[in-house]
Amino acid sequence: MTDRILTAPADALRRSRTSLKWRAHPSDVLPLWVAEMDCEPCPAVVEAVSDAMRRGDTGYPWTRDYTEAFASFAATQWNWQIDPGTGVVVADVLSGIARLLEALTDQAAPVVVSSPVYNAFFTVIDSIGRKPLDAPLTPDGRLDPEALADAFARATTGGARAAYLLSHPHNPTGTVHTSVELETLAGLADDHGVTVISDEIHAALVYESGSFTPYLTVPGAERGITVTSASKAWNLAGLKAGLIVPGPEARAAVGSLHPFVTFGASHLGVIAHTAAWTGGVDWVQLLVQELDSNRHLLAELVADQLPGVRLQLPEATYLAWLDCRALDLGDDPSARFRERGRVALSEGPSFGEGGRGCARLNFAASPEIVREAVRRMAGSVD
Repeated sequence: MTDRILTAPADALRRSRTSLKWRAHPSDVLPLWVAEMDCEPCPAVVEAVSDAMRRGDTGYPWTRDYTEAFASFAATQWNWQIDPGTGVVVADVLSGIARLLEALTDQAAPVVVSSPVYNAFFTVIDSIGRKPLDAPLTPDGRLDPEALADAFARATTGGARAAYLLSHPHNPTGTVHTSVELETLAGLADDHGVTVISDEIHAALVYESGSFTPYLTVPGAERGITVTSASKAWNLAGLKAGLIVPGPEARAAVGSLHPFVTFGASHLGVIAHTAAWTGGVDWVQLLVQELDSNRHLLAELVADQLPGVRLQLPEATYLAWLDCRALDLGDDPSARFRERGRVALSEGPSFGEGGRGCARLNFAASPEIVREAVRRMAGSVD
């Protein structure tokens, strides 16, 4: 295994990478926006995918190994016992969420979210003809029981079937919801008949060991559904696969999904994710150590060079939420950082009403890139 995972300089990445992250902006812009890491690949994944290609194993996926690999990983990491036979493999987390919302909610019912929240949630909701209903996070980035109760009551008016999309760990704030918060959420959802769909794609990237609680393990969450993948923690967005895990009382609903829903995963994606969960644990633990160092470095740099920006140290993920409202840069401060500083961040308003005046920064890069990005950003607002 390599000694360092996040090492490549920007010029080398720009020459070698052909993905969206490195092609969407001019070559003089540092791309710290989309959730893609500047990392060396996990050796176990490289070996598994390369072996498959060498033997011509490029057909349709056999998914049982995938569900069993995640069940073993979940049991080891979080003491979460899953029946692999109940899992449903899908193309990716977002398509899985879309199919669940179509099947489990009424067309006229809104989908509840807590902004600022993963911007793709809004795209998925719109793509299936639903509308979002906001139950905003508290100012310190926690779930707000009063806001949730009010939104759930409004969403289920007239007995409508409604859902709540939970980002856990939370994207973009990096908050890890506590077991108490999750239990409160489960109780509110049960009281109002709301289905909780928990996106746990960043669960392997939590900094304090033992602090992550899978939603389906808390009392009252039996009607909930988890959707997850190895794509974020092992940087496998280009190798498509995702997994739906139903709670005990949601198995019939998930089992009723049309079989076509399960056809989207890539066979190479299934192979890659399976290898990540079975042979890539040491790699991801080293990655988390480097990301931990980067998040503290970023916090120090922002405090020193961008004192008008509020950064709450993320508890998980490689994403930092920058509250730039004190700088008076308008609703979308990322525009200033991109145009004057030549640093691309994710646009705050795309994360919902709670994102105005904010921006999201991806710090899964070498420390040198993080330092250069903050230096440019500071220069753009001097």
